[in-house]
Amino acid sequence: MFKWVRLVTVCICINSTVQTNAFAEMIKRKEIEPTGQVVWDVTTQKKVIALTFDDGPSPTYTPQVLALLERFGAHATFFQIGNRMESYPDIVEQVVEAGHELGNHSMTHPYENKVGFQPMHDEIIRAEHIIQKYQPNHPKLFRPPGGYLDNALLQEAKKQGYKVVLWSYHQELKDWSLPGARVMADHVIRHARNGDIILLHDGGGDRGQTVQALNIFLPALKEKGYEFVSVSELLSNKE
Repeated sequence: MFKWVRLVTVCICINSTVQTNAFAEMIKRKEIEPTGQVVWDVTTQKKVIALTFDDGPSPTYTPQVLALLERFGAHATFFQIGNRMESYPDIVEQVVEAGHELGNHSMTHPYENKVGFQPMHDEIIRAEHIIQKYQPNHPKLFRPPGGYLDNALLQEAKKQGYKVVLWSYHQELKDWSLPGARVMADHVIRHARNGDIILLHDGGGDRGQTVQALNIFLPALKEKGYEFVSVSELLSNKE
């Protein structure tokens, strides 16, 4: 089970090439968001919302998610873990064949602040090699494990051609904590805004409530005129 920190801060090091004894200045979202290097949500007049699913693929829950997305005509972005992609290649193929996009969520889901920069550098590259097998020339989207991001990791993602994608704070459901399908669905419906990026999980634990919540809020928001798109589609609607 992977827990998420609501307030994501970015650690800026004076010399990011030196990972020990480096002075770090913490900056807030408002200081990094204008650069366009990190995305939480998108400003748009269109009623579009991006669904994202982390920590898969799962042979149990990913197919259930795919079935619901198909039923309600929704697209999504799956930030998958490389070693799980290796374990369940048929599920990855199902995601791609259904018209969804893959995002890089590292090879093994370590936390950069615990393992250091070089291992994360390798984690991104290894996961990218696997994604290329299924979705060559894909939109390069990276979601750091746990939402942890420092300057070295941000610059490495940028160097590799990735845009860092986090999620809308007002749509943080914490589905990993199993708050209840109805609770999650009601939250999504009440707080829905144009340009939201919603964080959900299709792997990493029991995701039955997530599947149930999808079955509730997808039709409810479609009735309100919302369209569910991938992250790259959402970014193309940015104003």
